[in-house]
Amino acid sequence: MRRFILLIMIVFLAYVSKPLWEEHVQQLDPTTIMESFSSKVNEIKEDEAFLALMDSITQQIDLLLDPTDGPREERDVFEDIAAPELAEPREQPFSIHNVEIGNTRAEVEEIIGRSPNRSTLNEYGGNWNTYHHDYQNFIMVAYDEDDIVRGLYTNQDLIASSTDISLGSSMQFVQEQLGTPESVIRYGTFNYQLTTNGEYDVFHLDNKYVTIFYDQHENKTVTAMKVIDDEWVRNKTGLYTKPSQQLQEGFEYQLFDVTNATRRNHGLPLLTWDEHVRGTARKHSLDMAENEYFSHTNLQGQSPFERMKEDNIQFMMAAENLAYGQISSIFAHEGLMNSIGHRENILNKDLRRLGVGVAFNDDSKPYYTKKYFSS
Repeated sequence: MRRFILLIMIVFLAYVSKPLWEEHVQQLDPTTIMESFSSKVNEIKEDEAFLALMDSITQQIDLLLDPTDGPREERDVFEDIAAPELAEPREQPFSIHNVEIGNTRAEVEEIIGRSPNRSTLNEYGGNWNTYHHDYQNFIMVAYDEDDIVRGLYTNQDLIASSTDISLGSSMQFVQEQLGTPESVIRYGTFNYQLTTNGEYDVFHLDNKYVTIFYDQHENKTVTAMKVIDDEWVRNKTGLYTKPSQQLQEGFEYQLFDVTNATRRNHGLPLLTWDEHVRGTARKHSLDMAENEYFSHTNLQGQSPFERMKEDNIQFMMAAENLAYGQISSIFAHEGLMNSIGHRENILNKDLRRLGVGVAFNDDSKPYYTKKYFSS
């Protein structure tokens, strides 16, 4: 009897879900992190009544499959790991997870208590090494060839400073403590004018560039911090880094990781990396880069969802975020979080899988495509 009821439910789900794959998508206005950059969002959603029905049916199927366990959810419950006790930096204006620029790799991994979860190429020619436990206590650390820390990043409550600046501090407090932000940053032999739109400030402190990102949807409070040794910045030959397959993969995984760290902050289920949809995302980024356009609809008139179906990706719910011109995945992510439509996708609890595809145009500017879905 249970098998018969389960078969009926599966047939019902297959029948009612098909129209959702063909639903018209909503176009939202773009928002930029820098004046010359742009990004857009499309998404498809079920109505609330259908979602409630789906939840109920899913729970009934779970009970039929294993009536002693009740409903089961994918990656919704995590072991609670204690946050580190943060100490005032010993030698630097800022530390992240009690790590400072100049520490050795051995010191970092003794402090953090683990080896990296992932290591991928960054825009400075080094690697971002991510450390976390199910994206809790998330920190990215970049080492030079001598295993000395040259870069740090976090978007979690791991920031300590001698000026009491921390995650959640106001922009006004930051500027009162640190003074006037930089308006120009030098890469190699070129000076670049910063156009931040109030989304971040850059400070040159103690031979380091400190970028402090603000959440415009949380009263312009500190939401992330990046610290880079200024020698690494000066050694860059331009704003954009020469493309390579390693940099492409680095930007893709870095955008995935910072997205999941943000979802962890908000108590949301973590996204699972999907290699299949990454291929779809890469093809769209490459198409835009090669043909010099920026749109969710490609030159053949295909929507994001038609492109997914063409690649045999089946979904009940899907969304796509695009960004162009941001110098790294960190800037792309922080910009997307300050745009309400993109933010809704990043923080959508019903989306469960993500693939990121990056491509570069002839000027080395990256195109980012993020494709989320649930099946």
